[in-house]
Amino acid sequence: MTSTPVKIPFVDLSLQHQPIQEQIEQAMQTVARKGNFILGQELAEFEQAFATACGVEYGIGVACGTDAIAIGLHACGIGEGDEVLIPANTFIATLIGVLRANATPILVDCDPDTALIDLEAAEKAISPKTKAILPVHLYGQVVSPSQLQDFAQKHNLIIFEDAAQAHLAEREGHRAGSIGTAAAFSFYPSKNLGAFGDGGIIVTRDEKVAKIARSYRNYGCSTKYVHVEAGTNSRLDTLQAAVLKVKLPHLHGWNQSRNQAAQYYDRALASLKEKGIISLENQCGNSHIYHLYVVRINSPCSLKREDIQGKLAEEGIQTGIHYPIPCHLQPAYQFLGYNTGDFPNAEMLAQEIVSLPMYPGLNEAQVQQVVEALARIIG
Repeated sequence: MTSTPVKIPFVDLSLQHQPIQEQIEQAMQTVARKGNFILGQELAEFEQAFATACGVEYGIGVACGTDAIAIGLHACGIGEGDEVLIPANTFIATLIGVLRANATPILVDCDPDTALIDLEAAEKAISPKTKAILPVHLYGQVVSPSQLQDFAQKHNLIIFEDAAQAHLAEREGHRAGSIGTAAAFSFYPSKNLGAFGDGGIIVTRDEKVAKIARSYRNYGCSTKYVHVEAGTNSRLDTLQAAVLKVKLPHLHGWNQSRNQAAQYYDRALASLKEKGIISLENQCGNSHIYHLYVVRINSPCSLKREDIQGKLAEEGIQTGIHYPIPCHLQPAYQFLGYNTGDFPNAEMLAQEIVSLPMYPGLNEAQVQQVVEALARIIG
């Protein structure tokens, strides 16, 4: 039995990398010649460049996005006994980051139209122990900065952003990473700005937070061999920073290309809305960076989601689900005490969502091919 050749992949990184491959290789060779693989010059330069791009002063490169959350929360003074509000419909790394900061994650429901955190639901979950809110800028769309800041001010909370999917996304004049005290980004290879392996960064405008995070990621060192706290080893490799530094100037253009592809999808999918294929609502306009393009398949559609995905795969079109199981229903985290039915919107979305192909360079003809295949399948 032969598998169907992929006609439209879910992600195609080659379209980004091929035009700048020579620059990337030169940057890596420069690091190799210097031999400064840990905390080297290229890391410091990239940290500053990325922080500046986010509209803040400080960047602290770490090993992955999960570490960026854990270390960043610690640097903000969040720890044992503190509660942190997070959406139930996020990747598990958000939850793990809070737990690794020794804080308690308090899950809340989401808005079914955008999949972003529901601040009204979050308000009902506040207790005297609540110290922070951790909004996730899911799929590349920023949670409203004005609403977040009003919410945090009203309840005296720290805003710590999970911006792992929102590199240079904007809303209301604020870039992701500049809304709260600090933010975490991931550089997993498939992100809008991806490394050639794992990586992450904490960005902040608070000098004290930056100082604590920079020390903590490097064994808690203030100066070499002087350990001011029980830190950890989580540093963005200089080689990865060199790659990211080459890619960063291209990020805005890549994001625009994703947004353009999303507009193609929006137009082409409009006719399928009555048949149960509904795109998530874009409240950021051209500043939504579409790390993922997600649709809901709901009741008017007679086919199951898995059948639709299978038939698309038979036509060489890859899809994904982000994410099929909400955090509160994950087997490893039942100790948090949540049950089925606690977050109905998150649970509903987990059963309905499908991520369609999305990457810079995805053209209108390819989008049309995806939508035409989808239309044929659902009848």
